[in-house]
Amino acid sequence: MSALSDSASPLYEKVKDFVLANIGSGKWVQNARLPSENDLVNSLGVSRMTVHRALRELTSEGHLRRVQGVGTFVAPPKAQSTLIEVSNIINEIRDRGGKHRAGVILLERIEHPAPAIVRAFEFDRVKPVDHSLVVHFENDIPVQLEERYVNPALVPHYLDQDFTSIATLEYLQRCTPLTEVEHLISALPAGPEQARLLQMPERDSCLVLHRKTWTGATVATVNTFTHVGSRYSLGSRYRPTHKPA
Repeated sequence: MSALSDSASPLYEKVKDFVLANIGSGKWVQNARLPSENDLVNSLGVSRMTVHRALRELTSEGHLRRVQGVGTFVAPPKAQSTLIEVSNIINEIRDRGGKHRAGVILLERIEHPAPAIVRAFEFDRVKPVDHSLVVHFENDIPVQLEERYVNPALVPHYLDQDFTSIATLEYLQRCTPLTEVEHLISALPAGPEQARLLQMPERDSCLVLHRKTWTGATVATVNTFTHVGSRYSLGSRYRPTHKPA
């Protein structure tokens, strides 16, 4: 117990303080694996239930990352993505000093899209759309699941691209100007496939950014960007055009 503080806090809070102190001092660096629960139980002289609760809460707070069957790791600082501007996630990650990679899960033509997609594109009849699903990693940790539906009339060669080496947004901007953007945000529980791709517990909270873009009067893309709530935040800073009332 000597490794824990002498405060009157509950034991699990003392374990949390112990873990955070090791992270803050640099002893346990970003992405380093923590000692096992058994090792912490033995070294700190507390119960396994106490250690488990402390690690679970630190994970939900974004300080740790737990990988089933592998261990518990020090999480990188929570990433932040711009909300107002349309930005390239590769540049965002590199600007933070991180290493980006992308995994393409799907790249396909949908000849008969669902009615909701037809309505979102404001088509007057059923038309084909291109569809991509890409997972973005920062330092080998998945931080965003990007799903795009693309109007092939504006971007005819979307399916021919290698989106592990070029960002989808970068290619879209080469092909067609984005003259109008709509952003909507929601908080939703992770479904089974989202949880698997983002390496997170099912039903944990996700930040979901819905983005629709236009070229002139024509809808260019309908997109959904899903982020792990404990690893990501959305925000922006800007100067209002007019003084607030």
